[in-house]
Amino acid sequence: MSIALRHARVRYGPLEALHGVTLVAPGPGLTVLLGRNGSGRTTALRALAGTVPLSAGAVVWDGADVTRVPAFERARRGLCLVPERRAVFGSLTVRENLELAAADLAAALDAYPQLAPLLPRRAGTLSGGEQRMLALSRALLTHARVVLVDEPAQGMSPAVAARTYALLGALDACVVIAEQRLPPGLRERAGRTTYVHELRRGAVVFSGEAAEAAARREGPQGRGAGRTGRGPWPGRRPPPTG
Repeated sequence: MSIALRHARVRYGPLEALHGVTLVAPGPGLTVLLGRNGSGRTTALRALAGTVPLSAGAVVWDGADVTRVPAFERARRGLCLVPERRAVFGSLTVRENLELAAADLAAALDAYPQLAPLLPRRAGTLSGGEQRMLALSRALLTHARVVLVDEPAQGMSPAVAARTYALLGALDACVVIAEQRLPPGLRERAGRTTYVHELRRGAVVFSGEAAEAAARREGPQGRGAGRTGRGPWPGRRPPPTG
């Protein structure tokens, strides 16, 4: 199981946001697309989901080219995207939002018990962190094969954020998240490896394991240290391609 971009280019009008990006997200497992605002991480996530078209290159899912497969069809095949904004239906209640994914809400409420007293509330009245919990719990109910999440812990307390990363990391799915910084809890996980692709100005500048990415950023030369621009997996132990 894997999903990948191959030499992907994305344009927004005259501006090119991705410059021939190649990256692989193996599964089941967790992959982080790391980068500052404007780096291309969100565009890469949307390209995988099919919500933005490629101007060149390909999206490959389990060995099949799905570049021309529309976003709704990718969703039918088991891909779930949780965007950074507008991830819930604000005019519907919390219960109605969850029931769009499944009739049995037990798994969602086990993941985030804080949602139980909020079930009759309109989703649009929730705080930012509560809306993230709702969007993610709905994603958990879909039992998707590929889960793409843009900044999953935005607005959450540290304790809820840690639980969120643990939930995503335990899924039997190919999970790809976009983050500005590498969350501490993802650097080392017992028995499971987190992979990182760091993007800068629309290009991949590092690919490898999370521990290596953390050491690279915290090393004596800071953010610029380490290998850059040498293919999709310059680290010593590339992930399986599925």
